[in-house]
Amino acid sequence: MADAPSSVPRSLLEADQATLRAFIVARGGKAFHAKVLRRAVLERGVLDYEHITDLPAGLRAILSEELPIFSGRLVDELTATDGTHKLLIEFPGRTDRDKPVSVETVHIPPIRPDRDPNKGATLCVSSQAGCPVACPFCASGLLGLARNLQAHEIVEQYVRGRALGPLSRSVVMGIGEPLLNYTQLSTALDTVRDEMGLGGRKLTVSTVGFPDRLRKLAPQRPRFQLAISLHTPDQAQRDRLVPAMAGVPIEDILAAGDDWFEQTGREVTYEYVLLGGENDSEGHALRLLDRLRGRRCSVNLIPYNPTPELPFYRPESGAPEYFRDTLVEGGLTATIRWSRGLEGSAACGQLRLVR
Repeated sequence: MADAPSSVPRSLLEADQATLRAFIVARGGKAFHAKVLRRAVLERGVLDYEHITDLPAGLRAILSEELPIFSGRLVDELTATDGTHKLLIEFPGRTDRDKPVSVETVHIPPIRPDRDPNKGATLCVSSQAGCPVACPFCASGLLGLARNLQAHEIVEQYVRGRALGPLSRSVVMGIGEPLLNYTQLSTALDTVRDEMGLGGRKLTVSTVGFPDRLRKLAPQRPRFQLAISLHTPDQAQRDRLVPAMAGVPIEDILAAGDDWFEQTGREVTYEYVLLGGENDSEGHALRLLDRLRGRRCSVNLIPYNPTPELPFYRPESGAPEYFRDTLVEGGLTATIRWSRGLEGSAACGQLRLVR
């Protein structure tokens, strides 16, 4: 017996399996057509009902009329000279009284696809519309938090992103703090792994910390890589640079990272945005080395990407390399990530909520 629908879905991605089966059966299709449909969209990337030819033509016509694949609307898109592609997607309010929200998603192609034709792009995905963390160097928090994204809205970013080209990995480090919307994000990542085929080691979730939340999640062995945005080894400075975490000891965050490795077997990456004249000195590097020495982790150094409204600037030439070399010579694994898409405001720290 077919499951009763919980509600009439507004889009294909919004419908769970039971709701989709009931919706299709009520319109003359077979229950198994729901699986055929999701496989076509999520596994094969077909985004036009007309081209899902393993469904009856009559059913395709009905679905095309009554069940859009996406709930969101592509408002704008921009391609930088380096091939980085930014999408602005508007999602409707969850009730008639709610305002729509628009978030940004970035598709970053490989630097030299000619050298490795099988290597796909990296997709940077947003988990919230706006961000409550309000780091003063990041554009994502300028307008605060509008709302959490729903699981299907997160999945939509993946489906739209893959339509621009094959994906090799994804980073959930666009707009928002993922651990503050973890239930919806976890549901979305289950779909991405199980139905879109992007494995857990190819998915990275970036957070500012939240030690209690990390300790609760670690025993579940979540199927993703963890990155923690640290940005400084100094407590007073971190309280200022990451105000949502003010008063949370850095050592507690690092201890939660150690616990993550013990529970999951996966090393944590510590992200560090290098702000010129703020946290990029030799002293900062040496103190960071002292904090991390002996821990199973790596460091990802990100030279600051300027935003006109914010009073920060990039480190001087050579400073990122000197900072990295100090860490490496001290025994850490450290790399510099020069962000792509800078000219199109599509680089790390430049994505923002649009109202």
